Amino acid sequence: MDSIIFDVDGTIWNSTDVVAQAWNEVLEKEKIDIRVTADQLKGLFGRLLPDIAKAILPDQTEAEQLRIIDLCCHAEHELLREKGAPVYEGLEDTLRELSKRYPLFVVSNCQAGYIELVFEKAGLGKYFTGHLCPGDTGEAKAANIQTIAKKYELKAPVYVGDTFGDYQACQEAEVPFVFASYGFGQVDTPDYVIEKPMDLLTLF
Repeated sequence: MDSIIFDVDGTIWNSTDVVAQAWNEVLEKEKIDIRVTADQLKGLFGRLLPDIAKAILPDQTEAEQLRIIDLCCHAEHELLREKGAPVYEGLEDTLRELSKRYPLFVVSNCQAGYIELVFEKAGLGKYFTGHLCPGDTGEAKAANIQTIAKKYELKAPVYVGDTFGDYQACQEAEVPFVFASYGFGQVDTPDYVIEKPMDLLTLF
């Protein structure tokens, strides 16, 4: 193992309360009689945004789903820039130590600008060498993991995430998967399991 790639939501921080608030404000403004909860978002985060939009707005046309989710993302950025979101306990101390030993990266299925916002609000950008998301590349997680590996000449990266979608992406990208069990999802057959961020220090 020569490098570590991280997911964001459910792995680095938990933004679901703030995101639910922002999205519900948009839905109310657009006169759509649907509301989302933080728990509901935990089950959706990790998917590509068009898939999330389809799950939340099943009765809307695809074009309308994409329009609404774009408004939601803009509102989410504004509220997160104002409020931030809680970083998991011990995460920054873990990144500080790991970054002395390995290059660290972020690959998330999020919109453009979201990872930079996380770095800004949580003060974590200094620990990471690079990052990618579908908003930057138009590609999903597996392809972005492979792109990061190629760009930075990584020979043996591992990926830390918290959902079955993360696991599937790692299978496709052919990188070992570390399951952050403190996050949002459930994975039955990961390569490794951590119960808290600081477990990474003993794992690697």
